[in-house]
Amino acid sequence: MFGAGGLIAVGAAGLGLAASGLVTDPVVLSGGVFALLAVGGVALAKRVSTVEAAVQAEAEGNADGERLTLSQAFQAGSMGRLITGRDGHVVRSNSAFRDLISNAGVGSLDMFRHRFDHDPEMSARFRGLVDAARNGVPASAELALPSGGRGDGGPVIWYMVRVMPLSEEGAGNDGLVKWVFEEISDRKQAEQRLRDEQANLSDFMGSAPIGFYSVDQDGRFLYVNATLAEWLGCAPEDLMDGSVRLRDVLADSATAPGAAHSPFTGAENRGDVAMKGLSRNGVEGRRFQASIIQTVVASGDGRSLRTRSVVRDLTPEREWREKLHLSEQRFQSFFEEAPIGIALIDESGKLAECNQAFLTMVGRPLPSIMGCPLAELFSPVERSTVLARLDEIKSGSDTIAPFEVNLRVLGREKKMAQLYARRMAGATGNGVGSGSGMILHFIDLTEQKSLEAQFAQSQKMQAIGQLAGGVAHDFNNLLTAMIGFCDLLLLRHKPGDQSFSDIMQIKQNANRAANLVRQLLAFSRQQTLQPRVLNITDVLAELSNLLRRLIGENIELKMTHGRELGLIKVDQGQLEQVIINLAVNARDAMSDGGRLSIQTSNVSTDTPTRREHEEMPPGEYVVIEVGDTGTGIPKENLVRIFEPFFSTKEVGSGTGLGLSTVYGIVRQTGGFIFVDSALGEGAKFTIYLPRHQAAKVASVTAEAESEARERSAGDLTGTGTILLVEDEDAVRVFSARALRNKGYQVLEARSGEAALSVLNSETNRIDLLVSDVVMPHMDGPTLIRHVRDKRPDMKVIFISGYTEDKFRDQIDAGEHIHFLPKPFSLKQLAGKVKEVLRDG
Repeated sequence: MFGAGGLIAVGAAGLGLAASGLVTDPVVLSGGVFALLAVGGVALAKRVSTVEAAVQAEAEGNADGERLTLSQAFQAGSMGRLITGRDGHVVRSNSAFRDLISNAGVGSLDMFRHRFDHDPEMSARFRGLVDAARNGVPASAELALPSGGRGDGGPVIWYMVRVMPLSEEGAGNDGLVKWVFEEISDRKQAEQRLRDEQANLSDFMGSAPIGFYSVDQDGRFLYVNATLAEWLGCAPEDLMDGSVRLRDVLADSATAPGAAHSPFTGAENRGDVAMKGLSRNGVEGRRFQASIIQTVVASGDGRSLRTRSVVRDLTPEREWREKLHLSEQRFQSFFEEAPIGIALIDESGKLAECNQAFLTMVGRPLPSIMGCPLAELFSPVERSTVLARLDEIKSGSDTIAPFEVNLRVLGREKKMAQLYARRMAGATGNGVGSGSGMILHFIDLTEQKSLEAQFAQSQKMQAIGQLAGGVAHDFNNLLTAMIGFCDLLLLRHKPGDQSFSDIMQIKQNANRAANLVRQLLAFSRQQTLQPRVLNITDVLAELSNLLRRLIGENIELKMTHGRELGLIKVDQGQLEQVIINLAVNARDAMSDGGRLSIQTSNVSTDTPTRREHEEMPPGEYVVIEVGDTGTGIPKENLVRIFEPFFSTKEVGSGTGLGLSTVYGIVRQTGGFIFVDSALGEGAKFTIYLPRHQAAKVASVTAEAESEARERSAGDLTGTGTILLVEDEDAVRVFSARALRNKGYQVLEARSGEAALSVLNSETNRIDLLVSDVVMPHMDGPTLIRHVRDKRPDMKVIFISGYTEDKFRDQIDAGEHIHFLPKPFSLKQLAGKVKEVLRDG
């Protein structure tokens, strides 16, 4: 209650005063303005007329000798305090406020406003506080003041500024307003750090390579990061606007009976689900498989919940797995289907893996070779050398140059291969350690080596054949003269003449030499053949009696003929020579008796047949097998038996041209001959002759009839003019004399140019031109082309020591020219001339 002097004793606690004795600010109560003092825990309130009087009273008030002024209480503390009137006039400020504004005194708040000119937002907040003070309304705001005065870009200090009216609203113009400035920079910095961390976290979650989302108990999205929204083909706000539920983005949501907030059908908290993007303009969104892990968080009252869900798009992983699978399949395909053998060897030298080409090369199944030491794959002769070379490569001294090896192949003698070896670089698996194993590439050289040997054999045989053909040509010219002049001598020396036997000896030896030359031509495939369509059964039947006399009584002859044998087109005399030569060789191999077997059959092949250095194309063949039970042929001689002059018989027992002649006749006919033999087991020669088509029988029969007419010709005399062109003097002289003796007029020329001169100067009609094929400068075919320009109807006979095929490709197609091979006798020359003149 009020005491003397208008004092009222009030409990400090009742006025909110601390027991410390600090004096509070003046307050306005319902009875007026009071100055409050607190001494010893007792509050004293003195009524005054104005606030200014209250302040003065507080400054002068004392109790029990203890002087605690309101000014000291107002000034205490770190917060700035300010008392103004509602018009902004400053009544009182403490030192903290003055430090704040760096000014000894402030007369009006207007002087303080310039501090916010640099910041429109702060200026607006301050004006709001001023307006609240003027209206007597409590207000507060956060203001940023530059630490150095006016805004200069330096650091700022944040304050929480509160405005509190000290008089009741509408009390008049003497109402006062209390301003309190509390520094909150530390709190603002903490809040900014929190906001930065939240922004960083939000940015991290938004751009993370995995999806995040949260839904409530109804499946509404509370949060979706940008990654998941992108997968679903929309923006995060499109999902969080409340129109989309979790079930809307699940591809199989219609059949899922689970809770609205769960993508799973049961109580699982993780699993794989199919998700779909939002539809846009009637177009279905992207579908993808996703892995989801979620945690459900319930509220304290259990009435609501939310999820924390992590989503991983399985599409890239599945695409990666698919690509990896395809890559593995592709590599496995390259490995397995490679045309060369590939083998992986582990550090101990054992086979760890290989492809099918390698298994085919070595002729062994995979189970029998897996884990096999590499050394077992090479022939014992070169095993140590190959392993030493591989050790060098493994140590790094040689990693480039390949080398040839012989592989041990089951069921075969050997397999040649070129080996490329490399150290394994970082290989793992299949027992091959990193850098400790090797990869081997085997290129099969067996076929190549066989072709090389075949080519070398062919080149050798061709070279020998060319030599033999050239020798035969020269010999034929000599033999033509020898035989021809013998015939001329025999016209004067009849039987009974003492010179007759000498001349016959010369002619017989010349004929023997001619047979030898024919063998050389047969080997070199340059002999003149007269092929006819034959039935091989008929040929062998006619030849059987001769064969029995040749082989002797102690050797059995067994012939077996196949049924419905096809026809062949061959020179019958040459085919008989082939059979006879083989029979004679078989007889010589069975000195103690045995059996000679001749068997015929039809054979049809769909694939090429390779034997040694020969390859027979597919087709239909008539086969003649000539086998014996003799001593056999050693392996080292099998590859040479068809070479000319090669013979294992004693000197003087043969020329070594028998089998070479056989080979040449068969190959020139278009056939093939193979031999199978082993020492002590006899030998078998198999001849394949192309089966002849029946459509060509008629023309061949006509050839045979023409040949029969020639053989039946009796009188060889005739009339007409013949131009004889031959560069060999002996042949030309003999031929001219022989034809003149038969009644012909003969004009001679030593060359093609001389023959053209004779044709140009000769006024008489020339009925026949007989010319050598091979001549210096102008050969026979060139001469004929010049002759045809002036005498297109000229009849021509070519004579040559080479075969007819040698010049046929040099003359025009359709050109009808006759041919007489050298050596020829007087009778053969005269017969050919009469035949051509008569049939022309």
